[in-house]
Amino acid sequence: MKLLRVGPPGAERPALLDEDGTLRDLSALVPDVDGALLGDEAALAHVRAAVGARVLPVLDRRGLRIGPPVARIGKIVCVGVNYRDLVAEAGVATPAEPVLFMKAPDTVVGPDDTVLVPRGAEKTDWEVELAVVIGRTARYLRTDEEALAAVAGYAVTNDVSERAFQNERGGQWDKGKNCETFNPFGPWLVTADEIPDPQALGMRLWVNGELMQDSSTAEQIFPVAHVVRYVSGFMTLYPGDVINTGTPAGVAMSRPEPKPYLRAGDVMELEIDGLGRQRQQLKDA
Repeated sequence: MKLLRVGPPGAERPALLDEDGTLRDLSALVPDVDGALLGDEAALAHVRAAVGARVLPVLDRRGLRIGPPVARIGKIVCVGVNYRDLVAEAGVATPAEPVLFMKAPDTVVGPDDTVLVPRGAEKTDWEVELAVVIGRTARYLRTDEEALAAVAGYAVTNDVSERAFQNERGGQWDKGKNCETFNPFGPWLVTADEIPDPQALGMRLWVNGELMQDSSTAEQIFPVAHVVRYVSGFMTLYPGDVINTGTPAGVAMSRPEPKPYLRAGDVMELEIDGLGRQRQQLKDA
């Protein structure tokens, strides 16, 4: 299933995109797409049955905003330096273990919402990433099979970063990762049963129409199952939590000088095979 949320910010309603591309209203069946739904197998089965029966009302897509596909996210765990092609391009060491950092859930916006360039920013950057959404409580997972069983689904995310804040202002990465609007998410949450191999997904990002990133999740140093299992050894994962699994080569930071960092007026477009497409225009905060 392709689950999504549509409507004005803070007033989104749950919806579903069916096999023929028709947008259907889920609000009579479930209150929202959130951890409570994703962790409830009976509720998800009820939604699937309604899809099969074709009884869900159609929504008019014209002018309808798409919001983040998951509401009330508990936490966003991010993985840094997780692509072999990025390591080669940037000339950095391959990490022995996943590099983890956090993003606040309030950085999340819809897939086509405006991204704000922070005040004082100098090096705002793009990062197309595969987001993993958790569907069951997970702690101390022992096997890759257990890890993948804990995944509710997958989505596109853009781990927007301000590199000067991240690397030149002291402390950890938080300052460059948690600016307002720095996590466009969606358009859909594609349930895990529709993605048989999360390590075989092409991913691309354009800036002002120029292709900047063109890679695949096959380039991940630590694949999805390993990452979920690894994270569960340090913190408990709950339904609705999100893991951003890293970005491939082609970010501005790893390019030759002058590095093409983002400015107000620029447009980012990004996609992952089977997971949909995003588009954001940048404006000054």
